[in-house]
Amino acid sequence: MLYGSVFLETITHGIIDNNKTKIMVINKTAAAAKTEMLIRRLVSEVFEAFTNPEITTKFWFTKSSGRLEEGKKREWTWEMYNLTVPVFVKSIVPGKTILIEWGKDPNKTTVEWTFRQVNDHSTLVSIVHSGFTGSEEEINSQVVDSTGGFSLVLAGLKAYLEHGVQLNLIADRYSEGKH
Repeated sequence: MLYGSVFLETITHGIIDNNKTKIMVINKTAAAAKTEMLIRRLVSEVFEAFTNPEITTKFWFTKSSGRLEEGKKREWTWEMYNLTVPVFVKSIVPGKTILIEWGKDPNKTTVEWTFRQVNDHSTLVSIVHSGFTGSEEEINSQVVDSTGGFSLVLAGLKAYLEHGVQLNLIADRYSEGKH
């Protein structure tokens, strides 16, 4: 099952002042990319594939500065594109969620992975990428690119974990190493 979508999310922030009731609510609608796929492996295996770069490099990036750990900064590299991206691990709930911030100011975005055991041997992985900035056209382009990119990541993960095959989808996404 592969599912990719663009959706709008209403984000509400509130502030309450204890001395006197003062509530400030900010509503804004933000575009986000979402993709999901069923992986026929246990949650623990699928989760490990995203936190352990020895596995992740088999289907996504080519180098990492280390295993994902909450509160730690990492760098992910795609050597074929001469691209390195800083990653900050905001939260990890083992077997449940991974929340990172990646990129450089002013273009940092947030990526959240959610893992749900579907049955005794299958996991539904959901990836939501949000926090895009720019004009409406630029944001739409980023969301479409992200949805496609993370769909390829999940397809590569599925092939690797279920069949032991490295498809090189990320490496082959752009001709002549262009990104």
